[in-house]
Amino acid sequence: MFEVMNQSVAMKEKFRIAANKLLNQCFLLKKREDTKKEYAFVRENREMFTEYFELLGYELKINEDQGVIGLTNSFGTGRIELTKYDSILLLILRLLYIEKRKELATSSEDVTVLMEEIREKYAMLKIKAKPMLDKGMERGMVRLFRRYNMIQNLDSDVNQADARIVIYPSVIMAVPVENINEYFEMTQKKLEEYAVNKDSEDGDNIDG
Repeated sequence: MFEVMNQSVAMKEKFRIAANKLLNQCFLLKKREDTKKEYAFVRENREMFTEYFELLGYELKINEDQGVIGLTNSFGTGRIELTKYDSILLLILRLLYIEKRKELATSSEDVTVLMEEIREKYAMLKIKAKPMLDKGMERGMVRLFRRYNMIQNLDSDVNQADARIVIYPSVIMAVPVENINEYFEMTQKKLEEYAVNKDSEDGDNIDG
């Protein structure tokens, strides 16, 4: 079943690296320097990877239009648990991605936002326990979602208002919805729910 077992040592090593990156980082991106080789390798050998991940209980998702490959766990396990505030920030990133994508002339352009824009979206929620983002939350957000290939900071000091954050289309694949307008409305509604239920500690989760 696994053709890779009959391949060269180099082929096996490429398979191992790509499979581990998918399991550990959630997404492979065509545009990222550190995942584009693995993205191409998985896309070219999708049947082999599909069979492998099916044995582990995962479904391989490939979106060539957006240049993203990800995994969905068929049994609802293997997901990354997020805190309430991480969940809110992920929703904000998704919302900003959709808004900026609608503004861009072509789908090939990167979606880049400023830290100040993230702060403004968060402040609009008026969460009594923590009405404003602090520096630790901002650094933690960048560290967490960069690890899972959802964003990339272009500036080292992410606490600066003009710090640039690239948001990758993997933020959409984390919770797939067919219609982008439906996704926009769903994200806004969930953010409103968080604003109303300020004392809730329930978080979100992403496949991984």
